[in-house]
Amino acid sequence: MRAAVTQRAGSMALLDYPEPPAPGPGEVVIRPEAVGICGSDYHFFSGHLSDAAGGSQFPRIQGHEVAGTIAAVGPGCRPELTVGRRVAVWPLHACGTCYPCSVGRPNTCDAFKLTGIHDDGGLQELLAIGQQHVFVIDIDDPAIAAMAEPVSIAVRAVNRAAVRPGERAVVLGAGPIGQCIGIVARERGAELLMIDLQDSRLTLSRQLGAQTLQWSDAGNVAGFARQWSGPGGPPVVFDATGAAAAVQAMVAMVASAGRAVQVGMSNEEASIRIGLLTEKEVDLLGVSCCDEQEFGEAVAVVERNSQALARLISHQFPLTRAPHAMSFAMNSPTEVMKVVVRCD
Repeated sequence: MRAAVTQRAGSMALLDYPEPPAPGPGEVVIRPEAVGICGSDYHFFSGHLSDAAGGSQFPRIQGHEVAGTIAAVGPGCRPELTVGRRVAVWPLHACGTCYPCSVGRPNTCDAFKLTGIHDDGGLQELLAIGQQHVFVIDIDDPAIAAMAEPVSIAVRAVNRAAVRPGERAVVLGAGPIGQCIGIVARERGAELLMIDLQDSRLTLSRQLGAQTLQWSDAGNVAGFARQWSGPGGPPVVFDATGAAAAVQAMVAMVASAGRAVQVGMSNEEASIRIGLLTEKEVDLLGVSCCDEQEFGEAVAVVERNSQALARLISHQFPLTRAPHAMSFAMNSPTEVMKVVVRCD
């Protein structure tokens, strides 16, 4: 079979790879149809993913945003997992024994593994995986079905923020994750202000029902957001950029007793006046992967919002052009929203 293999930092090649064996008990083999590429893929491919997030372990078949159809089913699998069913892949593998796992937070497992980062992922023609990591999804287009993974991060973020109906929420960063946060938060009844540098992304945000603001600097953005939200500032602010200036703006604008939710990842360091955290008693919340239940919620969100999510997919490439797809996605930030590699 064919697989797009990241052989070392900055180098991916299409290679012949051995097919997986017949699935054992509780396992399935899926035929990946669509694989989304995201920012963490960029960091891994370039060799800049932090050690805490998994580092760069080469060679590796990337791809953690995966949808496909079941090709083979091992004994003891759930009855709905039948050959030909379309599924979305939940990529998190937790150890089950560390402190986070013991307190019901396996999504922050100290020894976690991710399909496509620590284990081989979806950029191949066949993928063997445990049945607990596949969720049947009722979507005709596999590219949209592959959006279940980024939507799952949004579900986790909105759950962490405990967004309530009628609240005004700000999202810094109108890329794929920011747009997904907007979709989930609007489902919960929130009003949204989306902030980004790129007007094209803000145009999409407006079409999806949000108010928008083009980024200028942290001070001006924070001031506008506090005026937009009403007295005291927005009760919920999400940063989906990982940029230091955006994090500074988030902490500056959020209301006293509000929730500042960090979703974007980077190795940048943000300078924050510590007194803001105590004066406003801000809840500063980080977001990692989602848990199993939240991935199931994400699948349902995708099924309800397939038309909106289809608008996030800006480019599609065949598996044979996966190396070009990765390069294009990384080097075309003003053109790209979501790049999907079609393996079908």
